[in-house]
Amino acid sequence: MIDTLRREGNYVGRAAGAAWRGPGRERDLVVQSLKAAGAALLAWLVGSVWLGDPMALMASWAALLLVQATVYSSLLRAAQQFAAICAGTVLASAALAVTGSTLGALALSVPVLMLLANWPRFGDQGVFGATTALFTLATGAAGASAVGHRVGQAALGAVIGVAVNALVLPPIHLRDVWENLAALAREAGDLLHTVAADLRATEWTAQSAAGWSSAAARLEHRLETLHCARRWSRESLRLTSGPLRGFRRPAAPAPPEAEDERWSRVTGHLRALTRTLVVAADEDRTPLPPHGPALHTYARLLELIGDACHAESRRLLGTVDADGTDDEVEAAMARLHQELQDGLREHAGQGAARTTVLGTLLLQAENVWSETVPAGQRG
Repeated sequence: MIDTLRREGNYVGRAAGAAWRGPGRERDLVVQSLKAAGAALLAWLVGSVWLGDPMALMASWAALLLVQATVYSSLLRAAQQFAAICAGTVLASAALAVTGSTLGALALSVPVLMLLANWPRFGDQGVFGATTALFTLATGAAGASAVGHRVGQAALGAVIGVAVNALVLPPIHLRDVWENLAALAREAGDLLHTVAADLRATEWTAQSAAGWSSAAARLEHRLETLHCARRWSRESLRLTSGPLRGFRRPAAPAPPEAEDERWSRVTGHLRALTRTLVVAADEDRTPLPPHGPALHTYARLLELIGDACHAESRRLLGTVDADGTDDEVEAAMARLHQELQDGLREHAGQGAARTTVLGTLLLQAENVWSETVPAGQRG
């Protein structure tokens, strides 16, 4: 119990520190939470204080829930929630008029509304139809005037929630694409460095092979996260005005989608490379891993490509990279490539099994190289 509380406390402390230090996901969550609270207070102020409505709870409730992660999602959920609230209010009032009792109205309306909640058109807002019916019947206000009043309060809250989200620091998720793209490049470099270090070991083990496969799987998961961030980025730019967008986040626009495709190809090549290494490490399989100087040369080649991935990650994050020059990288890679070609010819005299594996690994490394190193740096 104490350890759990300590871990949770550490997590909260790190999140608070990250929000305080600068822009990021944690600060976005703080801003979004405060906006939702502000929208609820504003809706209560308008409904209860200015309009003198004792049922201002409905407006505050709707405003609180409709400050979503993007302006587009706020509008979409506002329409869905408004439709669900209208359905719940009308059905509850009709059921009460037919049965004449609260229990009968609940038995008649709530099952129907819960079935309607599964309708895809309602999205995740369908349950508000049933909760509105419960609220309506519990308060006893189910006449025609009460229906119009409650729907009006829901509309007021929806308008305030959407307006606050659109006009006060509108959420624009451009940074997430940069961060995930940089993380994908960094993790690709980490995978290449790990494989290179393991290749220098005297023996490959099943544990090493499992580690390569797990790292490649994590890389594919990161790619999926990048695609998700790209979708959020596109959605966050919909229905967001230019001046407000610049005020909210004057950062550079998201990188072109061609970068996503390029790193998707890199991920596929790395997956194929690790799969070949795993097969070669299996003692029960025919392919044999290369050995001797060729293996160490190949490890150095992977290490250089990993350095290029790390440099790309730093560039995406805006960090100046001073680790060597383009000419040095080009010369080193050209030299290693020539050494591996010589090693391939040497392995050809030792049997087809080792030659096939080394040739496949060399081809896959060249594929990764061609995607990660710009054309001007390739020999």
